[in-house]
Amino acid sequence: MLPYATLHDAETAINRSLTTAETLWFNYTATTSDYVLYCYNILFLFLIFTTVPLFYLFTELLFRDYVAVYKIQPKVRFSVNDYFKCYSDVMRMFILVVGPLQLVSYPSIRMIGVRTSLPLPSLMEITSQLIVYFLIEDYTNYWIHRLFHSKWGYEKIHKVHHEYTAPIAFAAPYAHWAEVLILGIPSFLGPAIVPGHMITFWLWIALRQIEAIETHSGYDFPWTLTKYIPFYGGADYHDYHHYVGGQSQSNFASVFTYCDYIYGTDKGYRYHKRLLQQLRDDSKSNGGSNASGPDNKME
Repeated sequence: MLPYATLHDAETAINRSLTTAETLWFNYTATTSDYVLYCYNILFLFLIFTTVPLFYLFTELLFRDYVAVYKIQPKVRFSVNDYFKCYSDVMRMFILVVGPLQLVSYPSIRMIGVRTSLPLPSLMEITSQLIVYFLIEDYTNYWIHRLFHSKWGYEKIHKVHHEYTAPIAFAAPYAHWAEVLILGIPSFLGPAIVPGHMITFWLWIALRQIEAIETHSGYDFPWTLTKYIPFYGGADYHDYHHYVGGQSQSNFASVFTYCDYIYGTDKGYRYHKRLLQQLRDDSKSNGGSNASGPDNKME
């Protein structure tokens, strides 16, 4: 809740006129508690988990022949019932774990200093903080993910997420309840180290989940904007991790590729890509017509 009774009070406090966005923010949040604003994350996460994967589902159902060449594991097919079951499992975890966690974690947000006050952050401030959040989360998630692939961590917790050896968009948040809780730590560290505005926090949570859905989509579309992000892993990169399964000691990073490169945990993936490229080159040299077909992507 903003500590200003009127727009004039707000303008006096920040020593300038409010922008249009700040006026809208004032009118909407002046009588809304910070706790309610924080809990909007529950609504945002529900909408993201529900609607964003639908793009990939409808794309596969309506344009299957056209997008088949972009499917990373083309021989794996899921029925609509399979998608619905995955979504139901995710929603059950959302209701029992994610939602309640959001409801009780507000004191930690206050403690680290996430603010709702005016002035609103600039685009540069939001962008720079989001970059820092992604980098911190990626590095921390990398090491936690490696621990999950220890014998105990995998058997007791992480194998639930790996039930999908060919991941689908709805399966991005599909995991053991303990994994959901533990992986909340890397997501929280960025805002804890570099606290920002609630709007930045909303964007961070939303973008991180959208990114996770893309990397679990099972499709490597060439037109996705994330192709232009330096060191970005993407769907093909993470799909290999699921493809190898429980024995995987490769591609642990959640977003970028630099940790796997620095610590040598991308060697299996790079060897796999070189082998596929060699097979394509051999097929072309032999006059094969399916050199770049879907069956040569990942079987």
